Amino acid sequence: MSEWNRRQFLTAASLSSGLLISPALASSLYAAGDDKPAEPKREPIRLAVMGVNSRGRQLMSTLAKFPEAEIVWICDPDSTAAAGAVKQWTDAGRPEPKVTKDFRHALDDKSVQVLVCAAPDHWHALATVWACQAGKDVYVEKPCCHDPVEGRRMVQAARKYQRVVQVGTQRRSASDMHDLVQYIRSGKLGDVNFVRTWINSIRPAIGKVDVSAPPDNLDFDLWCGPGPNRGYKKNLVHYHWHWRWDYGTGECGNNGIHGLDVARWGVGVESPTLVTCGGGRYFFDDDQETPDTQLAVFDFPNVCIQWEHRTWSPRGIDGEAFGVEFYGTEGTLQSNGRGWVVYDPKNAVVEKHDPGETDSAHWRNFFDCIGTRSLPNADIEINHKSTMLCHLANIAWRTRSVLKFDGENETILDNEPAKALLGREYRKGFELPVL
Repeated sequence: MSEWNRRQFLTAASLSSGLLISPALASSLYAAGDDKPAEPKREPIRLAVMGVNSRGRQLMSTLAKFPEAEIVWICDPDSTAAAGAVKQWTDAGRPEPKVTKDFRHALDDKSVQVLVCAAPDHWHALATVWACQAGKDVYVEKPCCHDPVEGRRMVQAARKYQRVVQVGTQRRSASDMHDLVQYIRSGKLGDVNFVRTWINSIRPAIGKVDVSAPPDNLDFDLWCGPGPNRGYKKNLVHYHWHWRWDYGTGECGNNGIHGLDVARWGVGVESPTLVTCGGGRYFFDDDQETPDTQLAVFDFPNVCIQWEHRTWSPRGIDGEAFGVEFYGTEGTLQSNGRGWVVYDPKNAVVEKHDPGETDSAHWRNFFDCIGTRSLPNADIEINHKSTMLCHLANIAWRTRSVLKFDGENETILDNEPAKALLGREYRKGFELPVL
C-alpha cells in the first residue's frame, strides 16, 4: 500500500467513525494561555483565490490570520471585485497579488500550491478538477458541486491526482461539533430516529428584469463558464444566481448543506433510500426559480432526516433561525451551529456545550493536511455524500416526484425525468473531464 493510500485509509477510518479527532483539531482544543504550545514555524503556502465578490473576501479575512498563507493570485471575471480584494489583502499588510479574470492563468503558475474556489456553484466542479489536474490542492466552497455527477467526478479527480480537497463546511473542524457527534453516538440520547434541520430568513425580492448588456467591468461569458449563457441580467450577478437553476442550488444547497451535513454525520448514515420534497414559490413573484419554501424528507434505515427552509419568514424553530435537532428516545439535542444543548424527556436542560472555533480551525486542518497528505476533515467524498441530499431534494421538487435512490451506484431508479437531472450539459471549452 502506498504512503498516500495508507494515510487515506487511516484518516478515512477515523472520519467514518466520527469519534477520532485529527492532530490539527486536537491542537486547536488547547485553551489560550501558558498551556498552549507555541506555534511552529510553517512553510509558506501559495494560494490563488477564485471568486472574490462575497464569500471569497470572507475567506481572505480568515486567511490573513495565517502567516504562512500567501495569496499570489486574485482571479475574478469582475475587475471591480478583483481590485477590492487586492486592496483588502494589501491593507492587511500583505504583498500585492497578481490579478487575472481567468483563473487558468493561476493554474499555469507552477509555484501556486492551492486553488481556493469561492466562485458560484456551477464553477465548483470544473475548477476543482482542473486544479487537481494541474497538481494543486483545493479549498472549494459549499455546496461542493452543482449536481451529483459533478460531485463524484471531483472525488475521482482528488484520488487520481492525489490531491487534498477540503470543502467549506467548516463545522467539520469545530470542536463542539465533534463533541456533538460523540455525545449522540455514546447512546445518551437513546435511539435517534428523527433529525430536523432548518433555516429561516427574510431575503429581498429580486424583481423581474430583461436581458441587458453586462457592465464593462464584468466578463459575463467567462462568469457563465460551464453554465449556459442566456444573457446578462442585473438581478443575477453577483449574489442572486443562487436562485437560478443554471448556476445555483437554491437555499437547500446554499445553507441546507450545513445542517444536513451535521445531521448525516451525527447519526452516521450514508445514502437515503427514499426522498420526497414539497413546497413552492409561494411568497416571491420575481425572477427566482428555486423554492422560497421547501420541506424535504430523507428516509434512511432506522432514521428520518428532514430539511425545511423559508426565505420570507422571521420566525424559526425552537427560537433558532438555523438549527439541527436530534430526537432520541432518551432526550433531544439541539444545535444552532454554535454549541448545543440537551433536553431530557421532560424538556429539562441536562447539558450545554459552548461553541467551538470553526473557520480558523478548518483552515488549520486543511493546511496541516497539505503537509501530511492526509484526508481533511471535510474531504470531498464526505461532502459529496452530504451535498447529494441537497441535490436529491431539489430534483424531487423540480420533478414533483418521489425518488428511489440507489446509493451504491448513485443513481435514481425508475424515474427517467429525475435521473436526467443528475448531470448537465456543458458549453464547448468548459466540459467536465471524464476521469
